[in-house]
Amino acid sequence: METVQKVKKSTMEIVKDIALDISWQQIAKRYFGKSSSWLYSKLHERDLNKTGTPFKFTESEQEQLKGALCDLANRIRRVADEL
Repeated sequence: METVQKVKKSTMEIVKDIALDISWQQIAKRYFGKSSSWLYSKLHERDLNKTGTPFKFTESEQEQLKGALCDLANRIRRVADEL
């Protein structure tokens, strides 16, 4: 029997299709109350302290990002529906 190992994509790999189309600075500020550099570091999983451990989203932060993107999608849809 062959074992298939699922490789988890990084957050940046997941959002790359929309990465240039939205303001990450506004998402960081509005939904997280953080700076854009904080969000960029999380998205790119940077090793800020040079410890070999990347700076990743926690599970709750991933859910928060998911909620932020869903909220933004809903807001865009409402605007589009008004056109």
